[in-house]
Amino acid sequence: MSSPLTTHVLDTAHGVPAAGMAVRLARKDGQRWTTIAERTTNADGRVPDLLAPGALTGGRWRLRFDVEGYFAKHGQDSFFPEAELVFEVTDLTRHHHVPLLVSPFSYSTYRGS
Repeated sequence: MSSPLTTHVLDTAHGVPAAGMAVRLARKDGQRWTTIAERTTNADGRVPDLLAPGALTGGRWRLRFDVEGYFAKHGQDSFFPEAELVFEVTDLTRHHHVPLLVSPFSYSTYRGS
């Protein structure tokens, strides 16, 4: 079985997967955030193993991407040191995929499939 939550990061400035980017997953518990997982994107820019099957719960989740660290490895400055994506899980029967498109001066995201 696969993770119920995945992400994929593409470096749109260079037209390549953003391999080697640090990603942190957290869940909101009351008023505080609890780190659940810390991973690094693979050669294809993906993190396929954020959660064990069945570990996703309803509620608010956050993915934090180390944009600055990624671009620093490539000798570039980055205007956004982090991309922080907060999303709400309401349907546990669906797979949740959160892609990130990133360049040194912008980022965008959407709900993937």
